[in-house]
Amino acid sequence: MDLGLAGRKALVCAASKGIGRGCAEALAGEGVEVTILARTESDVRRTAEEIGAATGCRVAWLACDITAPEGRAAALAACPDPDILINNAGGPPPGDFRDWDRDAWLRAIDANMLTPIELIKATIDGMIARRFGRIVNITSSSVKAPIDILGLSNGARSGLTGFVAGLARKVARHNVTINNLLPGSIDTDRLVKTFEARAKGSGKTLAEARQAAIDSIPAGRLGDAGDLGAVCAFICSVHASYLVGQNILLDGGAYPGTY
Repeated sequence: MDLGLAGRKALVCAASKGIGRGCAEALAGEGVEVTILARTESDVRRTAEEIGAATGCRVAWLACDITAPEGRAAALAACPDPDILINNAGGPPPGDFRDWDRDAWLRAIDANMLTPIELIKATIDGMIARRFGRIVNITSSSVKAPIDILGLSNGARSGLTGFVAGLARKVARHNVTINNLLPGSIDTDRLVKTFEARAKGSGKTLAEARQAAIDSIPAGRLGDAGDLGAVCAFICSVHASYLVGQNILLDGGAYPGTY
């Protein structure tokens, strides 16, 4: 299927590895002019080169802290007027809420709620004027089914979800869509940290915690970044203009609910 994205411009946050990289690879494979962001210059440069070699498309890159105003300004200078915005950030650390002070909560909210909102604010009017825009926020399955050790993530990402629910319905008539993609257990460095926390709390080894997670997933495996990237690319496509304000769960069937 031709997703109708060739020649569009995309800004992809936290894209040097893992989920963000998967999204960037999928979009570049569709002919999108992708700019990827990450904090570490060597990592983001190498990833851009690897994606470019794999897809035949030039991938621009920038090392910046997207949670800082100057980082966002630099990102938007590197990719002015993006047609596609992929909001993504490493989640806050797992733990016990008794150990989190006010600063920990503010860091989580700033990275996982306020930064995406600031990027939406900076790009959405241009999308409306051009009558095409796709914004995908990578959140977490914990928005739908909270994970006890990820309280910081549960709270901050739920705040973003609530904000998007209203805004998405205001801009849809301009062919601008905003949706959230909720990854479950995707095999990334971030997931390893979650497994380590579970292992520590349960007295299991890391391997046992990993296998227990796999055993709980109906698909019988962890997801990979390519799984999520493919869904992200479709959400950004011309075929998904009627998909508005949705929370799309990609978890191998782990969520047990009917709705």
